[in-house]
Amino acid sequence: MKALVYDGPGAKAWKQVPDPVIAHPTDAIVRIDTTTICGTDLHILKGDVPAVVPGRILGHEGVGTVTEVGSSVSGLKPGDRVIVSCIKSCGHCSNCRKQLFSHCLGDEGQPGTGWIFGHLIDGTQAEFVRVPYADNSLHKLPEGVSDDEAVMLSDILPTAFEIGVLDGRVAPGDIIAVVGAGPIGLAAMATAGLCGAATIIAIDPNDSRLARAVDFGATHTINPTSSDWLSQALALTDGAGVDVALEAVGIPDTFGMCLQLVRPGGNVANIGVHGKPVELPLQDLWIRNINISMGLVNTNTTPMLLRLVAQRKLPAGKFATHHFPLENIMDAYDTFSRASETEALKVVLSRGAHE
Repeated sequence: MKALVYDGPGAKAWKQVPDPVIAHPTDAIVRIDTTTICGTDLHILKGDVPAVVPGRILGHEGVGTVTEVGSSVSGLKPGDRVIVSCIKSCGHCSNCRKQLFSHCLGDEGQPGTGWIFGHLIDGTQAEFVRVPYADNSLHKLPEGVSDDEAVMLSDILPTAFEIGVLDGRVAPGDIIAVVGAGPIGLAAMATAGLCGAATIIAIDPNDSRLARAVDFGATHTINPTSSDWLSQALALTDGAGVDVALEAVGIPDTFGMCLQLVRPGGNVANIGVHGKPVELPLQDLWIRNINISMGLVNTNTTPMLLRLVAQRKLPAGKFATHHFPLENIMDAYDTFSRASETEALKVVLSRGAHE
């Protein structure tokens, strides 16, 4: 088969590799019908994730068709259309029993690490993928949910909802600010209404993304290149600050913006993946009773979010802005890596019509 292979920092290639095979009775083989590219993949290519070794097939998001199942797989059969979750789940370890799938203790990849696809084992930017713990790590798709919609449930929608909205303790009537209107930030805006957020302020220096934010639930938009951006935001809160500030970029400046935005007793939810340390001014923060949360997605909300997508309650398909054949993945990476120029949110790669 063909796959996108990481050859070390700054190097990748679409090349011929061996087909995956069943290695354990709990495995399934999935033909990838649709996949996409994540900002984390770009971090890997920069060398920011040293656990990813040369020769690894990248990708942790996908929708496909089961072609083969191991002898212990009971809930799936060849021909089933499925979402590949970005997080593994053995289903029986102490962490999985607490729905802390992000720290599944199953041996696959590494005990205690839930994110393994495109990281510790071969991933989904390929024609086929081996999925361990298939009964728990795949989600069967109902009729009427498109691949464009379904692939957003592999990662960005559950990540934004769990790490941003739920961990940030968004409550009915809250005023929230989302710093960063990229795919994760937009997904946080799209799901914040599920917990009753009344005012959703999108903050981003890209006016095009701010315009799109309104389609995903933002009630107000602010460009932080304006010298009075903070005053604009605080004016929407009667000067008190937002109830929840969600960081969706992953750089020190945007985390600092969240600390400026949040009210006393409020919550800062860090969703972004940070590649360098961030200064935490505890000498100023302790007296403000601020809660700060962060983490890796568990994907325990994926079934619920899938039901909402199926009922057209979430605009999942709107994230798909660019489409490519799977074999043109190098072009797709170029488009995604220049998102500020190309206005890409999620690039969708497809093998074509289902067979």
